[in-house]
Amino acid sequence: MEVDPLKIAPRPPMGWNSYDYYDTGVTEEDVRKNARFMAENLRDYGWEYVVVDIQWYARRPGAKRDKYQYIPFGALNMDGFSRLLPDEERFPSSANGAGFGPLAAYVHGLGLRFGIHIMRGVPRIAAHGHCPVLGTDETADEIADPAGVCLWNPDMYGVRDTAAGQAYYDSLAALYASWGVDFIKCDDICNTDNREPGSPRARAGLPELRMLRRALEKCGRPMVLSLSPGPALLDLAGEYAANANMWRITDDMWDRWDHVRNMFDRCRQWQGSMRPGAYPDCDMLPLGVIGKGFNDERRSRLTAEEQRTVMTLWCVFGSPLMLGAELTRLDGPTLALLTNREVLSLLDPAHTRRELEGGAERVVWELTTPAGGRYLAVFNLTEEERPTGVPSPAVNVWTGREPPGVLPPHGCALLRAL
Repeated sequence: MEVDPLKIAPRPPMGWNSYDYYDTGVTEEDVRKNARFMAENLRDYGWEYVVVDIQWYARRPGAKRDKYQYIPFGALNMDGFSRLLPDEERFPSSANGAGFGPLAAYVHGLGLRFGIHIMRGVPRIAAHGHCPVLGTDETADEIADPAGVCLWNPDMYGVRDTAAGQAYYDSLAALYASWGVDFIKCDDICNTDNREPGSPRARAGLPELRMLRRALEKCGRPMVLSLSPGPALLDLAGEYAANANMWRITDDMWDRWDHVRNMFDRCRQWQGSMRPGAYPDCDMLPLGVIGKGFNDERRSRLTAEEQRTVMTLWCVFGSPLMLGAELTRLDGPTLALLTNREVLSLLDPAHTRRELEGGAERVVWELTTPAGGRYLAVFNLTEEERPTGVPSPAVNVWTGREPPGVLPPHGCALLRAL
């Protein structure tokens, strides 16, 4: 049975990803407690994906965190066909070949969906060990492309675009389907040289993206495909939309105003490229308590006004929403940002959205609904108070009151025309 990628994500996906808080060190119990919180507090608002991010297959991945984020040639858990498996010490339910099946079943039992992060390619240890590739007579070293090694993570070689290379990706998709995976975040594939995004190497992951897409279509289980890292390449917008459900338009997004400010420029560039099932992705929301795995645990450095600006821009632009915080430590104001039904309704891809006004000091986005409703999002990008300057009558969706006369520094108003 083939799977139609455009029917997998009729709306921009919403969920939680372990990276911003746990880095490489997330455990099964961490995932379970965050999933429980989501089911109890966020699921009814559309939040549904629980995603285990990078290096779930690595043994003691944070053991040298003072020197490396990703330990060079560190010990990895792998099956007999060159496919990575969860680290049993951190994910004990994966023992005896169960993989992520039991954890996925637990997440499904909460009424949620389960996802994992993967790196483009085949494990280097599999190539060095001449390990088999399921369904072929070739071994991992024969499908590996040593020139395609990731620039920032040492775990993988690229995969050659051959019949055996396709068989390897087919075997991965079949394994993940057997576990009950609903969401794949594939890294080092959207832009394979984000240090020099204009270089020829930046698009080197394109053949493997097509192989992965074919594999997912054949595996018989619908899975959202998310591409990282950014910045995505504008001239590849059609390729991303044809092969994936979401793709990163920025490098890692953190709790810094300059990162937020840069996103206005990226949203301007990518407006109009969304369609049902295919979404430019502004990256994870830098809200709540983050950074523990990076030895910098903190509450988001963004001000309350900046956090509201983030939620407003992501929603009027129509980006997927992924939280990276420790969910069990969300405070009341942050939870309120994440559970405003009217704001979240703006994600509907049936809406028409465009930037009306863009500049260094003020940005205005307009969103219209199929029923003729109209919203204006007005952003103050300066360090000073500025007049809101919008027509009335309207109501500020965030407050339920009349539009403010002025906007605070880095603040916004989300207005529904009456």
